[in-house]
Amino acid sequence: MIQPLRFLILATVAVAALFAAGCGNKEDVVLEGKTEGIYLDVGELKYQVQISRQLNPLDTEDQEYLTAVSPTERDLEPDETWFGVFMRVQNTTDEPLPVASRFEIEDTQGTVFRPILLGPDNGYAYRASAPLEPKEVLPAPNSTAGFGSTRGALLLFKLKVDTLALRPLVLTITPPDGGERGHVDLDV
Repeated sequence: MIQPLRFLILATVAVAALFAAGCGNKEDVVLEGKTEGIYLDVGELKYQVQISRQLNPLDTEDQEYLTAVSPTERDLEPDETWFGVFMRVQNTTDEPLPVASRFEIEDTQGTVFRPILLGPDNGYAYRASAPLEPKEVLPAPNSTAGFGSTRGALLLFKLKVDTLALRPLVLTITPPDGGERGHVDLDV
């Protein structure tokens, strides 16, 4: 006959083992990042903001990021600034998947900004035109954007200068299928 204390210990160990076996294979889905660098699970892909920052059109490096801005978008008003979000996307699945094409930055006052379109001559631009192949990343490691200092594809925004003080600025990523969106606080 099993002693009551020994039975209680064995039963507790058995229940704990069943619980661990049932939960051990699940991965948490991350849709919120309180800082850049967090991988967000948006749709079936992983999105990571490598860095975000204000861009200076007089700086040599930043001039490259502003290549192929359309003539209608090129000029800034006195109260505007360029802001770059450098994004990395990873496909960890075994099938090609479309990447997100809808991004927004929202400030604490509810003002929303969308990225401007960059022409084909910009080697840093985020492009959502083709599916991301299995086990691949965007930007490709051997591309201009993937090899550059940011290691991310550029989403270029035109923000109001005052917006930089209305933090946190939150980047929203909408998956192509319209599922749950991801949100990350940008380090400004």
